[in-house]
Amino acid sequence: MSESSAEAAGTHDAGTERRGFFGRIALFVRQVVGELRKVVTPTRSELINYTIVVIVFVTVAMLFVTALDLVLGQGAGWLFGDG
Repeated sequence: MSESSAEAAGTHDAGTERRGFFGRIALFVRQVVGELRKVVTPTRSELINYTIVVIVFVTVAMLFVTALDLVLGQGAGWLFGDG
């Protein structure tokens, strides 16, 4: 069991060190194109749902940070005096 699963599958990239500069660039471009073919574009309703979720999450996070800033600011003003 000294052989890894990548070597067993024949996907081991031992030859990448022997490739030239342009060969490595071509390999990279082929891999990028292969990954881009796997991308699934969301439907319109999915995109709207995702957008609403992001906007709600960002709004809640902003409110939390604002409240925390106000509380800590008031605490610092009370602790150190208002100047």
